[in-house]
This record gives sequence, structure tokens and C-alpha cells, in this order.
Amino acid sequence: MTRQIISTENAPAAIGTYSQAVKSGNTVYLSGQIPLVPETMEFVSDDVKEQIHQVFKNLQAVAHAAGGSLNEFVKLNIFLIDLSCFPIVNEVMAEYFDAPYPARAAIGVKELPKGAQVEMDGVMELNS
Repeated sequence: MTRQIISTENAPAAIGTYSQAVKSGNTVYLSGQIPLVPETMEFVSDDVKEQIHQVFKNLQAVAHAAGGSLNEFVKLNIFLIDLSCFPIVNEVMAEYFDAPYPARAAIGVKELPKGAQVEMDGVMELNS
């Protein structure tokens, strides 16, 4: 089975030794996204809700580059420096996903790259 590297300028460039996503067969593994604006590589704001929106926008851009959408996600991992923000994640997530929703994990962490408040990664399954 061959691997295809997925890359788009509509999401932040990788800031390390990784790809934005890797497609293997019909499965796409999306690397973690933090709330960087692709054009500036700066945080969208310090507001956690705006950061969550930006992360979903970044994941959406990578999913689109892979030939899919957020609705093809089968697994979503959410990393938060403050788990009390999880209700905000639920509220914002409902704006980006339709039921049935992907399997999901929410993990509280001490810190994230560049001081982000949220990071998410995921796995999507394409039909073709």
C-alpha cells in the first residue's frame, strides 16, 4: 500500500518533522492542528473559543486537501490545557460536524506547542 502526503497552504505549514496528513489506502491520518492562522502563522487570538474555531478550520482545510470533509472523520482527539473549556468545544464542534459524530477523546495536558490552548488531530475514512 502506498502512502500519499497531504499538504495545503490553507492550513498552517508543519512546524517540525511531520506532514499535515498522510493518506494510506482510504484512511487519512491528520496531524495535530493548533490555532495558527495559515497566512501569518500567528494565533488567531487569545480567546479559547476563537482558538477552537481556528483549529476546526485548519482541520477542515487539510481534510479538503485530502478529498474529504470533517464529516468523514472517524476519530477526533482533543487536547486542552484547561478541561473546563470542554463545553465550548462541544458548542463549536456542533457548527462543523453533522451526526453521526466521530469517536472522540478529550485529554487535559499541561502545555501545547507555542502556548496554544487547544490542539486536535484526527483520522478520516474516505469512500473512494
